[in-house]
Amino acid sequence: MTDLPNDISPGTLYVVATPIGNPDDITLRALKVLAEVEIIAAEDTRDTGRLLKHHGITGRLIAYHDHNEKNRATELVQRLRAGASVAVVSDAGTPTVSDPGYRLVTAALEAGLRVVPVPGVSAAVTALSVSGLATDAFSFIGFAPRKTGPRRALLQRLAQRSETLIFYESPRRVTALISDLMAVLGDRPAVLGREMTKPYEEFLRGALSVIQEALARRPMVRGEVTLLVAGAPEAAAPADAMLEKTLTAALENRCNSTADIVRDVARRFGVPRKTVYALALKIRQEVDTGGDGSQP
Repeated sequence: MTDLPNDISPGTLYVVATPIGNPDDITLRALKVLAEVEIIAAEDTRDTGRLLKHHGITGRLIAYHDHNEKNRATELVQRLRAGASVAVVSDAGTPTVSDPGYRLVTAALEAGLRVVPVPGVSAAVTALSVSGLATDAFSFIGFAPRKTGPRRALLQRLAQRSETLIFYESPRRVTALISDLMAVLGDRPAVLGREMTKPYEEFLRGALSVIQEALARRPMVRGEVTLLVAGAPEAAAPADAMLEKTLTAALENRCNSTADIVRDVARRFGVPRKTVYALALKIRQEVDTGGDGSQP
């Protein structure tokens, strides 16, 4: 039998996944590591303290979050070099995945230190497993930009991806994200997971518009949200006949500038503007030359 890496080693950084809601969703190995390391670097020492107490573990907790990550990473690498064993945990799920930890892992690797994963729960995979959407290929996007312009620019780049898209979002911004998804990608099938593994766990399934309507009827949305959106259907390819027909009609009408037409068509069909613009130039040339593409 192959020896398993169960013993805590000095000078080693352990990246430990913790539950996303239910405190019992944690591996035996994670509990062992948290009980035996010298230092636990936690995104929120209060949340991690409650988890440790639930499992009867006492450990030395220090805060490691977005606001002190740079300085704390330097300090922890020094401790690791001196032979300390350190575990890094986030509030929920796997550290470094849309949570603090990346800077510490990078610094430890650059210092030639050993970094060990202690796998466990991930909100993205948890939601995907019960989504009913395609699981053979998916892209984890994480948190989209907060502002509309950068968020829509990101969605434009994702519009033609055929795999399932996975987003994290705060309850305050999820309706804005869904509105932009519908505007750029169209009204695709989706699943919204909220309060997963907690007493009020909920999954909303259906078209994006159906989920948006369900959220709109509530005074507020509570709990962190994982949103999964179906990939682009084959019919949504850039050369789609309907797209070309719509673009041709708009260009022949000449009511708006080419730039405005390209923007509106790209948004409607969820296609990158540069793709629509290239097609628009081709169509415009054919319109101006009578349809055969030759010069007069």
